[in-house]
Amino acid sequence: MKKLIINKDLCIGCHDCQEVCSKAFFKEKNLNKSSIKVTEIVDGANKINHCNQCGTCIDICPVQAIYRDKNGIVRINKKKCVGCFMCVGYCPEAAMMQHDDYLEPFKCIACGLCTKKCPTGALSIEIAQEANI
Repeated sequence: MKKLIINKDLCIGCHDCQEVCSKAFFKEKNLNKSSIKVTEIVDGANKINHCNQCGTCIDICPVQAIYRDKNGIVRINKKKCVGCFMCVGYCPEAAMMQHDDYLEPFKCIACGLCTKKCPTGALSIEIAQEANI
């Protein structure tokens, strides 16, 4: 299973990861339409919200629109999703995102595009064994 791994000590808050994410999935540069969120904290450290593929959201979905694919990535079936956003409120990592332009939530699928754009190497993709989820 692929997972996005973050070293927040290396993050400089440039938001390049958010830009590449929003461009890749929503075809526009809009930080609010990114599946990764970087929040600058006053003391200089950055808080980064992203999906760790834990799957906690799967059981909360009332219509079973959230599932784990054959590669272990948690996905949302937009055709089944009713837009209740229970998963957004329930996510322990605050990694289920929503935007008023869309009827469905969205989240990181560990595609790795952000890792290629990060200038400091704060982001990486790790291949984890299924037993270590």
